[in-house]
Amino acid sequence: MSNQQPQHSGWAGPQPPYGQPPFQPQPPKKGPGAGKVIGLGCLGLVGVTVVLGIAGAVVGGSGASKSTSTTTTRNGTAADDGKADSKKADAPKTVVFKVWGTAPAGVLGGLDINYGSDNDTRKGTFKDGEFEATLPFSKKAMYYTLNAQLQGSGDINCSVTVPGQTTSGHASGGYNICNVQLSSDFTGGWR
Repeated sequence: MSNQQPQHSGWAGPQPPYGQPPFQPQPPKKGPGAGKVIGLGCLGLVGVTVVLGIAGAVVGGSGASKSTSTTTTRNGTAADDGKADSKKADAPKTVVFKVWGTAPAGVLGGLDINYGSDNDTRKGTFKDGEFEATLPFSKKAMYYTLNAQLQGSGDINCSVTVPGQTTSGHASGGYNICNVQLSSDFTGGWR
């Protein structure tokens, strides 16, 4: 008998010490999975939609709502009284510009009046202690203004009225100015 070990035809490389399992390489680290990325993207989209919905409700919800009522007639049928309400809502809205008080007439006296909106300026004439003019109301206007300057002396009041809101001012003596303005805000109101 011979004490020879069987010979192998290939080299197996270094062998781990007896009783120890072979070394295993660590698996590569995984980044965020496609499911997580899609989920976060959808969550962001929902968040943007909610924010835009709230902003739309604030802007769109500030207008007046139409209401209708019904009346019961003698024969028990319901009649719609909303027709009168809808006629009021459909009536054209106007902006009213006013100046009233005293201002001397003549070459050295008088009153210089300018009124209008951010895209339409006009000149007014003070006659018999008052001035009044109207313009069609536009939701696209950024502001409506009135400027009345005394020319030497006098005492005047002025006002601008948009549907639902009025502002007024006063000027007295010298070349003082009665200046009033209503500006639109981001909710559709006027201040």
